[in-house]
Amino acid sequence: MNTCVNNARMGVYTLKDRIKETTGRWYKEVYEKSVADPRRKERRENFESGSGIPIKPLYTPVDLEGKDYEEQLGFPGEFPFTRGVQPTMYRGRFWTMRQYAGFASAEESNKRYKMLLGSGQTGLSVAFDLPTQIGYDSDNELSAGEVGKVGVAIDSLADMETLFDGIPLDKVSTSMTINAPAAVLLAMYIAVGEKHGVSSKELDGTIQNDLLKEYAARGTYIYPPQPSMRLITDIFAYCKDNVPKWNTISISGYHIREAGSTAVQEVAFTLADGIAYVEAAIKAGLDVDDFAPRLSFFFNSHNDFLEEIAKFRAARRLWAKIMKDRFGAKNPRSLMLRFHTQTGGCTLTAQQPDNNVVRVTLQALAAVLGGTQSLHTNSRDEALALPTEDSVRIALRTQQIIAYESGVCDTVDPLAGSYYLESLCDKIEEQAADYIKRIDEIGGAVRAIEQGFIQREIEDSAYKYQMSIESGDRTVVGLNKFQIKETAPKGLLKVDEAVGRAQCEKIKAVKARRDNAAVKAALKDLETAAKGTDNLMPPILAAVKQYATLGEICDVMRDVFGEYKPTGM
Repeated sequence: MNTCVNNARMGVYTLKDRIKETTGRWYKEVYEKSVADPRRKERRENFESGSGIPIKPLYTPVDLEGKDYEEQLGFPGEFPFTRGVQPTMYRGRFWTMRQYAGFASAEESNKRYKMLLGSGQTGLSVAFDLPTQIGYDSDNELSAGEVGKVGVAIDSLADMETLFDGIPLDKVSTSMTINAPAAVLLAMYIAVGEKHGVSSKELDGTIQNDLLKEYAARGTYIYPPQPSMRLITDIFAYCKDNVPKWNTISISGYHIREAGSTAVQEVAFTLADGIAYVEAAIKAGLDVDDFAPRLSFFFNSHNDFLEEIAKFRAARRLWAKIMKDRFGAKNPRSLMLRFHTQTGGCTLTAQQPDNNVVRVTLQALAAVLGGTQSLHTNSRDEALALPTEDSVRIALRTQQIIAYESGVCDTVDPLAGSYYLESLCDKIEEQAADYIKRIDEIGGAVRAIEQGFIQREIEDSAYKYQMSIESGDRTVVGLNKFQIKETAPKGLLKVDEAVGRAQCEKIKAVKARRDNAAVKAALKDLETAAKGTDNLMPPILAAVKQYATLGEICDVMRDVFGEYKPTGM
């Protein structure tokens, strides 16, 4: 106290001095007397975020000491975009409500899309089955048992025509979760648009097109990294002139998180991948401001409510600094981290599945408070099967209730200034930046993946997380605590094996009625382009329009580029 009195006499005793003094008193006289609190015992005296960031009992202005408001926060719609990429955010318009959907055949998925649009969904998000994701036709022997199971089967332009039958492509934004064959599916979408009388310049949507995270976390790759990077940058270049409203990549942290990463790792590894894509595009001769405004991101929203909000804000700020300082981007839109969010699939439990409605609500609210541009809410039964119509409707209604009833959209960035939130945001940014520095020292994201660094970091985090559940240190309601006796679930959605047989018949019919000489010539042109340096999008589009199948097109590039074989960890 004497020091403070002396400071006061010297005229330098500040409000922060007083807060430090009174906080110290509170810890000694109030907080420490409550050490018998049972929850502190249960947590073994340790409180930390999901990323292992220690959480103090109390945060005050002192925790933000030395922080510059304009440098760290600023204003919405302005650098460093911590508070949002748009000045008005949800006062101007809500995020795009985009339920991820697709199963069985194109006909069945088309019905689901129309149901969702009729229920108030504002954008489509296409889930493809596993054979489609790795470039195999439904009649390939490797596709047996997987056709239509985790998404819709698309074998040729004919299936894509059915998938979007009766859907106004000039009015609906479409996101497609497709990576290795992204160029082929985008070409099919462009071709369908033309058949609808919609120019490619009017098409609005996103392809995921993020191969680096496939090598690190998900596994639906086809080609080695270098030809994959070529395909990605060819899409950047083609869309700049021909599909200017299209988001050419959705750099994805979602699957990194699903594989077991922490929130900090999700930010770090996603932005490291983003850096690799920007470097590859510049190396291919593109100007950063020609393609960076169409980059988008895709994040997970997990259970740690406040950490997730801080994660989104930290990612936005860090990316803005990277694009400005590292790449010299001048266009403000090149600095904006625009992102889609999906609630955490790995957080859903098969036990007491109705509890998942609550989890998804909290995760969706975190995404909204974090400033997402687009959102998918998982359905309550997705730990058991593909969601039923009723479950999907509840998931969509969750978004609508947050938008129209909660009041959180009435002001921009409502939690800004929270001592805890801002402190957490700073720590996530600092730790993610440290990871990116380590990846740079290895030689970049591609090299870090080839050496297994990113995979090992994710696997270590996943192991620690699972062990914390199995030991009981982390509670998952209904799974390791508060269990009840449950009956077997009923009414789950199951995809009939007949879907696979029907798809094989469709392929036969397409091949019987198409001009096979024209297909052969188009595939030969693609092979020539793949062996050279020409942009691959025009020959892929030409082959698609001749009804060459997805597998035929991907096989041409398999023969030229080879297939990726992961090295042992």
